[in-house]
Amino acid sequence: MPCKSYLTLALLALAGAVPMVAVGPSFVPDVTFTGSSLTGWHTVGNAKWTAENGEIVGKPTAASGGWLVLDESYQDVGVYVEYRCTGGCQAGVLFRETKGDAGMKGTFVDLSDPQITTYSVTLGADGAITSRNKARRGGGLVRFTPPPDPNAPVRNYRPRPTAAGLPLTPPDTSLKAGEWNTAEMFMDANVVRTFLNDGREHGAVSDETYGPFALYVGGTGEVRFKNVKYKDLSIKFRQPDKTSPNFRRQILTDFFYSFSVAAADFNHDGVEDIVSGPFIYYGPDYTRSEEIYPAEAFNQTSGFPGDAWIQSAADFTGDGWPDIISTNYGSLGVTLYVNPGADKHRRWDKFQVVKEVQSEVAMLRDVDGDGKPEIVYMGGGQVRYAKPDPANPTGSWIIKNVSEPGYGTAHGIGVGDINGDGRMDILNAYGWWEGPKDPAHDTWKYHPVAFGRYGRGIMGGAVMGVYDVNGDGLPDVVTALNAHGWGLAWFEQKRDAQGNITFVRHMISDDLNTKAENAGGVVFSEPHASGFADVNGDGIPDFIVGKRYLSHVNTFLDPDSFGQPVLYVYKTVRDPKAPGGARFVPELIDNESGAGSEVLSVDLNHDGAVDIVTPTRFGTIVFWGKPGAEEKH
Repeated sequence: MPCKSYLTLALLALAGAVPMVAVGPSFVPDVTFTGSSLTGWHTVGNAKWTAENGEIVGKPTAASGGWLVLDESYQDVGVYVEYRCTGGCQAGVLFRETKGDAGMKGTFVDLSDPQITTYSVTLGADGAITSRNKARRGGGLVRFTPPPDPNAPVRNYRPRPTAAGLPLTPPDTSLKAGEWNTAEMFMDANVVRTFLNDGREHGAVSDETYGPFALYVGGTGEVRFKNVKYKDLSIKFRQPDKTSPNFRRQILTDFFYSFSVAAADFNHDGVEDIVSGPFIYYGPDYTRSEEIYPAEAFNQTSGFPGDAWIQSAADFTGDGWPDIISTNYGSLGVTLYVNPGADKHRRWDKFQVVKEVQSEVAMLRDVDGDGKPEIVYMGGGQVRYAKPDPANPTGSWIIKNVSEPGYGTAHGIGVGDINGDGRMDILNAYGWWEGPKDPAHDTWKYHPVAFGRYGRGIMGGAVMGVYDVNGDGLPDVVTALNAHGWGLAWFEQKRDAQGNITFVRHMISDDLNTKAENAGGVVFSEPHASGFADVNGDGIPDFIVGKRYLSHVNTFLDPDSFGQPVLYVYKTVRDPKAPGGARFVPELIDNESGAGSEVLSVDLNHDGAVDIVTPTRFGTIVFWGKPGAEEKH
């Protein structure tokens, strides 16, 4: 019989292991079927349904098959099943079963079809499918799929080619005939989204409005469903506001302008200022702001932040005044906003200096040793960095390719000295590139390492940290594994007698369904922004990371999209008894902010405590670190 599910949120993977995809849903279910009774369900059609040891077994008594229908109706519902269809059976799930003119009707997801096709179906009195019309495609980055536009251009998704022999390749998420498969389905608004074996979305439009969902078996053989879980998606839950006593919260704006933030003394008054999206917030109190370009707020649930994905500040023109660049996914590329300097009270001139960016994260670092920072990003399928042309800084910037084609990713990028030779190396989810003596002309040697993990077709995290986690003198890597999914981990560097470098992975936190213990029992999805700073003053960098709430807007494209928008600092603690000699202790900074694409960590007011600035869908917020707070708590 159904029972309420109270999941233990946990995982600490074996060191260096690459675990299988966790079994279970990406949501906390209202109900989990665990019993041996079908109380709460009724049958329709030609099939025999039984329950045994938490499994639901369906055997057709005629080829037309039959249905096991939940007694309770839903409009918006999330359903997770594991299923095995053998002996020529057909299986599926019907949503929003309602009465129509010709009998029953509903939206049917065919789980026996390798394409996971969705149909609008009608049923006869005996439960047989009397009509079956393929539903039009839906979903993606919209909650409500609008009627088709006959004049809209046809766009075909063409993934960028990847290099051969990568250490991280997409798992096989196709239908496994005769074997156990997982299907997670979200019937929300007018869209049903199905994720087979944690693969990409299969989205379709539903014309039905309300009704129960039902399991189906037809053909011959039998279908077995287990771990059947479901949730009423119309119910959202948010915890009461909570901010760490080690920080003071200040809202710069509660409008959604940006996912990005940077700091510099833009007006030469000797005080650090903050830029986030179209505004500079002037210190020391950050209550006065000024536009650098015309400000327009975005919709919190359905918008993206225009040309303010990643912002960086430095004197790019060489006139002594800090400028701003905005690095933006897609054809907007990199935009340079030139500080007008003494010419006050005006918006800034802008210039497109790089035409195309592939990554949703970028870093400003001096990677070629010339004393000036470069923007490190992905473009054209390659790892790249770009720098101003000294002769024409507002023209096209000089672009240097670090990798060969096929190694560029959308998520995950880091810069640091991995091998201890004093030169900057560059990382992404596929590994690291060794900084050469002459970065502008010499080849960057590639070292493959799987620094990310696939989920729903996406992999790679946010900013990746490079520092000595366990105190053995070797730089390690700390990162999120999937910016739109689950997983935080650190990679312990190992060296053999010949000095060859390898890495052992230690999980910090995983997903809702893993059996081992997450650090502090903390788990959250969509860790799309991260940063590193010594928050507790022990001389060791700490890992600052947050959830990007509704990262793919008001949809269920990402796991647990509506989970609490948390911001955490994971304090690095060296512990010889812990796996790898270190552990990460989470402290909740705030549970009503989350993160965007960047987390800024800097001592803005020079009081000795690290301050954290996060730009999100809920605005741009400063968390002022309190000097001595660690000793008090």
